[in-house]
Amino acid sequence: MKVLMFGWEFPPHISGGLGTACYGLTKALSGFNDVEVIFVVPRKFGDEDQSNITLLGAGEVPVVSKQVNFDDAVSKVEYYELNSGLIPYLGTSEFYELKLNVSSGEKRLVEITPEGKLMFEGDYGINLFQEIQNYALVAETLTRNLDFDVIHVHDWMTFPAGMAAQRISGKPLVVHIHSTEFDRSGQHVNPAICTIEKEGLEAADRVIAVSNLTRNIILMNYHTDPEKVITVYNAVEPVEVTEKPNPKKDAKEKVVTFLGRITKQKGPEYFLEAAFLVLQKMENVRFVMAGKGDLRHAMIKRAAELNISEYFDFPGFLDHSEIVKLFRRSDVFVMPSVSEPFGIVTLEAMQSGVPVIISKQSGVSEILKNAVKIDYWDVHEMAGAIYELLNDKALSKKLGNQGKKEADRLIWKNVASQVVEIYHSLMQKFTSTEPYI
Repeated sequence: MKVLMFGWEFPPHISGGLGTACYGLTKALSGFNDVEVIFVVPRKFGDEDQSNITLLGAGEVPVVSKQVNFDDAVSKVEYYELNSGLIPYLGTSEFYELKLNVSSGEKRLVEITPEGKLMFEGDYGINLFQEIQNYALVAETLTRNLDFDVIHVHDWMTFPAGMAAQRISGKPLVVHIHSTEFDRSGQHVNPAICTIEKEGLEAADRVIAVSNLTRNIILMNYHTDPEKVITVYNAVEPVEVTEKPNPKKDAKEKVVTFLGRITKQKGPEYFLEAAFLVLQKMENVRFVMAGKGDLRHAMIKRAAELNISEYFDFPGFLDHSEIVKLFRRSDVFVMPSVSEPFGIVTLEAMQSGVPVIISKQSGVSEILKNAVKIDYWDVHEMAGAIYELLNDKALSKKLGNQGKKEADRLIWKNVASQVVEIYHSLMQKFTSTEPYI
């Protein structure tokens, strides 16, 4: 069984849990003898781990070619014209106009290289909407030239590509939701993104939600057929036995860690306010807010306003090795997310033996037993939990040890097994019906 999978990021070039999840799932899928994954990203950098999958960069696929179809003896030539440059930014109205042009079968104006290839940054910058549409154009080319059985796409940036592949091939489409626009933006959603999400969900033959929280958001906001929405929780990579055990922590200074995008969705302001309350009772604590995001400078400013800057570190984005080091010296990990579809980072902290405090508004809270669960907005309860774990050695050790055992059982191999079952059920359904014409 061959799976054509579209993602937007792949380690080590990631901005959060999406790339981590894609890597964990694809690596685990490669362990099944009857599964082969072709993973497509907008841009391939060359330093990705390609030992378990076939990794294709959309920017390496030539799209300039004449494709002649015969319909009632009338030939139709589909082609792309060269434009002076990519559209620098698409607002909502411009997006709908572009979308109308693409879907109407008119000529599509894009910039290409002399070799007939589209250019991709592969990030989340001002060209994002244009790159999403270009990605869909590449998907059309790939679909006509690759042999595959199932299409699997991850989050809204890849939905147009998946729908293009589905339209041309007639193969089943699996839409994997790691986060919705309602998670990222609350009620102040981008209507263009919501439109793409809704269309992808409607086109999907099966929808995978990473938690029941996410499943309920999908059903409530997009009114998707509940029969085709399945919850499959995320997981973590097994810890290598060769890794060194946690070193002895500095008894003089405790470390409390926040790790993630510093955006409203992740609740960094609640973490900071809870830290302020903890520091009213004890001073031998260092708080680390690791990550990048649009609220980072605001959090640095707020720490200064509260006169606690000397107790705070803002190291920015950390790579995997730096994250491992941070967890090894952490005494408590806190994930105060306002709306967290899952929260893989929590399992990573638990694998390091760190006791964790997580919001009840997170998907991972649905499956964890050895975690302190609080409402993200209750900074007093959060501060109390932090203080207790920092000062009760027996409780901290017990929660850390039991949490590690629990996290070690939540591995990607089990997730991949559920996904393979979904693939097989769809293939059986499609082969039992009339062939696509």
